[in-house]
Amino acid sequence: MEYDAVADELYALRPEEFTAARASAVAAARTAGDRDLAERIGALRKPSLAAWVGNLLVRGLPGEVEPLLRLGEGLRQAHHDLDGPQLRELSRQQHAIVRALSAQARQLAVEAGHPVGEGVLREVENTLHAVLADPEAAQAWASGRLVKRLSATVGFPAVGERAVTQDAGARRRPVAPSRPDRKADGERRLAEARRDAETAERELRAMRDEAAAAGRAADEATAQVDRLQRRVGELTEELERARGEHEQARFAQRSARERARTADRRVREADRKAATAAAKLERLTSTNA
Repeated sequence: MEYDAVADELYALRPEEFTAARASAVAAARTAGDRDLAERIGALRKPSLAAWVGNLLVRGLPGEVEPLLRLGEGLRQAHHDLDGPQLRELSRQQHAIVRALSAQARQLAVEAGHPVGEGVLREVENTLHAVLADPEAAQAWASGRLVKRLSATVGFPAVGERAVTQDAGARRRPVAPSRPDRKADGERRLAEARRDAETAERELRAMRDEAAAAGRAADEATAQVDRLQRRVGELTEELERARGEHEQARFAQRSARERARTADRRVREADRKAATAAAKLERLTSTNA
């Protein structure tokens, strides 16, 4: 038994199955005499629903992991360099891929037998934005062992602050006559990057509104499915009752037919007895005459 194999297996389970499976793995490690492994396994935390869905993406769509990590590297570099055109293009890709992965996450959860609501999907999207903004968050997500959702503020503020601090430091240093042009260029690029970040944030809000509407539609469809499922259950019960009544009626029919046949035999036997008695009476009457 190896720790990584056990951890991967546990975090592949649905959240409600995690605790019992962890206890079983701890017991197995203790039985094998490996107390250190038992303690490490026992320390594994049950994932939240949003973390479980994030892990589903890593496990269910392994081909999407590396492209998302590369996109995050590009976004962080573009923010650091204050590269407006590159930032606009990568921001567009960011919203498109997060929206696509969120939809795929919903489908994977349904296929795993645990549909999730809009609130959980928003937490999944927050995790994906954190993956794009923070290399440590990216590494945690790529492991497929998240225990809670990750968070990041839109706009990569930490990177932006570093860039502003560096620019301010440059302004404090003695400058040559040609430096004002470079200063103006840097300020222009910073302003452009800020505008791009604001545009990206507005687009994100619009995408989230769209996703919320889609989520509400999905919830309504789920409710309709639930109602129809209940109706199917009710009709199934009615059918079972009708089948039972039908069987009882058939039994009563067979019993009635059997009684009718018995009565018919008795009538025929009585007819024979009556005919025999009549014939005997007639013979006796003729003899006495």
